[in-house]
Amino acid sequence: MTDAPYTPPKVWTFDKENGGRFASVNRPTAGTTHEKALPVGKHPFQLYSRGTPNGQKVTIMFEELLALGHTGAEYDAWMIRIDGEQFGSGFVEINPNSKIPALMDRSGPEPFRVFESGAILLHLAEKFDAFIPKTPAARAECLSWLFWQMGSAPYLGGGFGHFYNYAPEKIEYAINRFAMETKRQMDVLDRRLKDNEYLAGPEYTIADIAVWPWYGGLAQGLLYGDSATFLDVQSYRNVQRWTRQIGARPAVKRGRMVNRSSGDPASQLHERHDASDFETRTQDKLAKPA
Repeated sequence: MTDAPYTPPKVWTFDKENGGRFASVNRPTAGTTHEKALPVGKHPFQLYSRGTPNGQKVTIMFEELLALGHTGAEYDAWMIRIDGEQFGSGFVEINPNSKIPALMDRSGPEPFRVFESGAILLHLAEKFDAFIPKTPAARAECLSWLFWQMGSAPYLGGGFGHFYNYAPEKIEYAINRFAMETKRQMDVLDRRLKDNEYLAGPEYTIADIAVWPWYGGLAQGLLYGDSATFLDVQSYRNVQRWTRQIGARPAVKRGRMVNRSSGDPASQLHERHDASDFETRTQDKLAKPA
């Protein structure tokens, strides 16, 4: 690294050697890098994902739907490792943006794809008429918070999380800029949750399911090293109450396990193909000798 000030070139070019931790998979172009078909299971929904906050949104949604008795929401969850698998031909075919999660809905006569986590949540909510309010005003509130999350989380993850935890050097300006915005967002949530049990009001909705893995994860100290201390997340008392309340839901606990590949092996279910997998196929059990 050098202390000399950086002067951007007139025309930017890709320098893989200066890509930091993710240099092996980041690139300025889209499309496939290799041929690889995706597996297909027996259930109406085929999910290709990873247990990151964006991936957790969808697995939590599926588990919540199943908990309500929507047997038609059975799903197979296949892990996509963010080491280049996202550029395989099969995955790019269902998500040209090469980001998880991506879903194939095979419940009807013609299979179709749904990509982007917010779009998947809205699709499932409308399909099963669940976790989305019915009155126009409440529905608008729910969707407003859903899209708030889609627009806000990149400042938390790609902004604060990257520069605070992943960047090859600590850049004071970048960390301060994104820490300020992340704390502002937490304050937005805290003020909303002061007088509302959930984000859209008295009902638990896809807005909560979308926001919780990101901001609840931050509130729990699960994201970006010691960022919870750095950002003083305990001071957002209403967010903390909401985080604990949602985190206690059995479907949320199950959804957080699916496609997860880090942490306690007992909390990792790399693939999910049946409800019994939570009891029989977590990594701690698979690691035991036969």
